[in-house]
Amino acid sequence: MDYAQTLLGLLPGTRGTPGLKDLLGAVSAYLPPEQVERIRIAAEFGAQAHEGQKRKTGEPYIAHPVAAAEILAALRVDADTLVAAILHDVIEDTPVAKDELVTRFGQRVADIVDGVTKLDQIQFKNREEAQAESFRKMLLAMVQDLRVILVKLADRLHNMRTIEGMSMLRRRAIARETLDIYAPLAERLGLYAMKLELEDLGFRALYPQRYKVLERALRRARGNQKEFLGRIAEQMRNALTRAGVEAEVEQREKHLYSIYRKMTRKRVPLADIVDVYGLRIVVRDADTCYRTLGVVHTVYKPMPGRFKDYIAIPRANGYQSLHTTLFGPNSQPIEVQIRTSDMHRVAESGIAAHWKYKVGESQGFEQTQAREWLSSLMAMQESGSSEEFLESVRLDLFPDKVYVFTPKGKILRLPSGATMVDFAYAVHTKVGNHCVAAKVDRRLTPLRSQLRNGQTVEVVTSAGATPNPAWLNFVVTAKARAAIRQYLKGLRRSEAIELGQRLLNQALAEFESSLPDIDDTRLAVTVSELGMADADELYEKVGLGERQAPLVARRLVPPAAEEREEMSAPEPLAIAGAEGLLVNYARCCFPVPGDAILAHLSAGRGMTVHREECANVEDYRKHPEKWLSVTWSPTPERMFGCELRVEVANRMGVLAAVAAAIAGTETNIDHVELQERDTETSVLVFEVKVRDRRQLARIMRVIRPMPDVLKLSRTLAHRVRE
Repeated sequence: MDYAQTLLGLLPGTRGTPGLKDLLGAVSAYLPPEQVERIRIAAEFGAQAHEGQKRKTGEPYIAHPVAAAEILAALRVDADTLVAAILHDVIEDTPVAKDELVTRFGQRVADIVDGVTKLDQIQFKNREEAQAESFRKMLLAMVQDLRVILVKLADRLHNMRTIEGMSMLRRRAIARETLDIYAPLAERLGLYAMKLELEDLGFRALYPQRYKVLERALRRARGNQKEFLGRIAEQMRNALTRAGVEAEVEQREKHLYSIYRKMTRKRVPLADIVDVYGLRIVVRDADTCYRTLGVVHTVYKPMPGRFKDYIAIPRANGYQSLHTTLFGPNSQPIEVQIRTSDMHRVAESGIAAHWKYKVGESQGFEQTQAREWLSSLMAMQESGSSEEFLESVRLDLFPDKVYVFTPKGKILRLPSGATMVDFAYAVHTKVGNHCVAAKVDRRLTPLRSQLRNGQTVEVVTSAGATPNPAWLNFVVTAKARAAIRQYLKGLRRSEAIELGQRLLNQALAEFESSLPDIDDTRLAVTVSELGMADADELYEKVGLGERQAPLVARRLVPPAAEEREEMSAPEPLAIAGAEGLLVNYARCCFPVPGDAILAHLSAGRGMTVHREECANVEDYRKHPEKWLSVTWSPTPERMFGCELRVEVANRMGVLAAVAAAIAGTETNIDHVELQERDTETSVLVFEVKVRDRRQLARIMRVIRPMPDVLKLSRTLAHRVRE
């Protein structure tokens, strides 16, 4: 380990990045010596693994994971998390395998590193265009162990601190991703200090000119405001002392990105933003918070409608505080936050504030609100498509909450846009399943009506009532959506059989036939071929959506002579249950095995398979009867076309370099096209042949790190090339 020890000895002070000595000094304050030594050993192992690798800034690569671990050490996380932070890139960027990490550092560390490695393979464009399936994987990795996202956030924060080594285009892309995904995630987990720094760094990288102008304007106004606030803070301290309240009074300043967002949202200049500066008062306990509020209101009058009690009704991430806005001298508005020291720690550190570390015991952190949210992710992902999952999570990540009351006075917090049915399921699943009407402030209201703050909602139930499938069109909470789907899956067998018969009759009508016209022998043969016990089981499967009525109908109707000739030597099936059908793969979205897919059945053209996220299946929501839910065969045994859009810097030989990288993965290139070009960048479109998503992922992993590659994505819904 001579190389590693020498390299780590040089780290402190390189480009302002914290080094191993800084990290060990920080963790020594709260970890036992044997765990500190374990962290040092991990750093040496990481330095050896990353030997010869450098960052864009020019410093040795090991400086980055050590700095990420130092960020987490400030949150006082456990040793496993710190070791995983130091090693978070070794699986992806070095020959070290997960099994070796298990042997050297334990299963928990290896699992965290593996989770972060999977997150690193996810690329986001922006909040609107984020790939739903990738987002699902990232958030479900958090469910398994929250430490995965803690390490990823620390990794992103240090990358943002040293982003100047990137090109301008790459810098803007990373900044947009940070503002759209990682800063809101940090906020959702209550990591406010990290969230604020991510936002300010992202703002500076994405809009450098706007950042400079706003920073300059605030600097000019800061001098007078600080003196002004200093006098008010002293008045507050004197008033609290006279009232016998022990408190710390400090001045606070709104962060640049928060000011910028407020200016753009309200379309007002900086001079009209009233809460740029304010006061924070930290006291001993919650009772004292309310006493302090009374004292504050005696010093200056409160502004009507600007009081918020986040102690009685905490935010979804556990944040608690009293917020009030006062009429200061010359009617200048002053925002005041009042909280306890424990609340302040949670406000700054979120889930990490609840870290419980005990020597010799398994480590973990407990944050009730974060755990509740993450457990709801499991309910979301069990049913519905990736897009629905993403939409449900967005409602929580970018929340506008409504607070409503039950008749007994209990407060329920629901996402903006929630309906009476969402409220019913929030009370209890049984209440939702049996609700027939709702009363808002004692007045009957339609079930699809959206909730508003402060309403008192009462649900009217009936023992014989059942969920209405139409509710899925307007409910927004994951719990309501999952419960309704669960009920529909559990329909009584007789109802499923009856529904299946109706669906089959509708499908047979296209062949000018019906179930009574089908020969018993033909029906028995079809039932046997599909592996069913009897006709009722076949009808049940169709009614429950496990078998597609149009495909079953096609089996029941004898094929014409010319169709039999075409079917004599079929190619290996890639779509399960598509026997006897012509199957086409849409060239607008290029589905490959592993993609979530839908199929459109049309007369004379057979079945056309699309990816679920393809823009050309938008009318699926409006006309679901035209689409089939299909699955891939376990062994497709053929190759599939797929298009990759690669945005590259205009450099001599870049096309040849990318093509060579693709060929190096033993992948054939069918076609390449230059679609867009300007002075600095070009867009190359490659059509390649792959077996499945795994092979496609390998290709993308090879292309993405290339120095001239700015953006990489799969084609989705564009013109079809003849």
